[in-house]
Amino acid sequence: MNNKTHKLSLLLLFILGVISINISAQSLASKRLLMWFDAEANFQRFSNTDSIDYYLNKIKALGFTDAVVDVRPITGEVLFDSSHAPKMKEWHGYTRPDFDYLGHFIKTAHKLGLKVQASLNIFVAGHNYFDRGLVYTSHPEWASTVYTPQGMKSIMEQKEKYSAMVNPIDPTFRTHILNVLCDLVREYPTLDGIMLDRVRYDGIEADFSEMSHKAFEQYIHRKVEHFPTDIMTWKKDNEGKYHVAEGSLFKEWIEWRTKNIYDFMAQARKTVKAINPKLSFGTYTGAWYPSYYEVGVNFASKQYDPSKDYDWATANYKKYGYAELLDLYATGNYYTDITIGDAEKNTTGVRNETDSETQIGTWYSVEGSCRHLRGILRKNKFMGGVLVDQFYSHPIGLTESIAMNLKESDGLMIFDICHIIQKNLWQKIEAGIKKGKK
Repeated sequence: MNNKTHKLSLLLLFILGVISINISAQSLASKRLLMWFDAEANFQRFSNTDSIDYYLNKIKALGFTDAVVDVRPITGEVLFDSSHAPKMKEWHGYTRPDFDYLGHFIKTAHKLGLKVQASLNIFVAGHNYFDRGLVYTSHPEWASTVYTPQGMKSIMEQKEKYSAMVNPIDPTFRTHILNVLCDLVREYPTLDGIMLDRVRYDGIEADFSEMSHKAFEQYIHRKVEHFPTDIMTWKKDNEGKYHVAEGSLFKEWIEWRTKNIYDFMAQARKTVKAINPKLSFGTYTGAWYPSYYEVGVNFASKQYDPSKDYDWATANYKKYGYAELLDLYATGNYYTDITIGDAEKNTTGVRNETDSETQIGTWYSVEGSCRHLRGILRKNKFMGGVLVDQFYSHPIGLTESIAMNLKESDGLMIFDICHIIQKNLWQKIEAGIKKGKK
């Protein structure tokens, strides 16, 4: 190689290196950062426009791109004017001044160059801790029937669970919630998107109502002679702990439930897009896919076949993956173990809100979760989520979780701003964002 050729080669390598660095920087810069504003936890704090303006400016300065504003908390009330649902005007004894809450978020956010996603809790209509919500007032029939080790009961009787979830196949509830979505989308034509939360069953215990019994029989085209034991029973071990024992129809039941959730997601997308085709259709779910069949959710790509990896999935289960229905997907990487190495050392395991059993494995760390999610989502993007109050006693973990999510996923979702404010964790947030973008 002569000297001229050598110089040209060095120049070419330099140019390619610069291009590579620029592409990498652009990729990091283009990642979405979502800050969640919970309805109940922030009810009093954000009951005036000055507070909304102050914190929107604050998150914009940190590099956030979206505000996720919760407008249908678990009570089933809403934080906007709807002809189909009651408006939440008071919470914990505080009455909010009458102003356009979501409208002001949109107005200020758009001035700052932020997008606004309106979040709604879907298959829930009551708060069990306070006996408040639609299932406690006008629609007790919506409440899910749960099959517990102690027998059948309304979920409203399970006071250890704060969410009074509804039966996802109840046709009157589905009509109600779709009407609420339509009210929202029509009322706010400049809204950037919606994020659906709690689009699921309560857990493996739900729903065992007679409505579900009959609908399942129609799905499998035969009678279920022994309901619910043909599906599952509760068995006690030697330590007195209850575990699910699968019946002969368990897998078909699991398949049917995830079809119900898929069908709703498809219907909801079609409904809101008919009103505003430009509206982003998104959702939030937990990241714990290996056990999320317990709530009827399959957020994977239809190109992924879970039956090859998990014994709970039928060959048809993959038909109900809804990743391709989504414009924006945020998942809760709610783990205090950050790296795969951390998860491998964890012998205690993780048990999330919806799990019936403790889970152990590489999936249950932020890094491991993101890498597994890449496989099941295929080419579909996802935002890795952080639950701030998990790190109250270990703030440096918050920084590390944020950094890992930004490194391994397509963006970041932080739940919730109230936790940051209460513990003044803004520096930890900023440090995580800076580290994640290096």
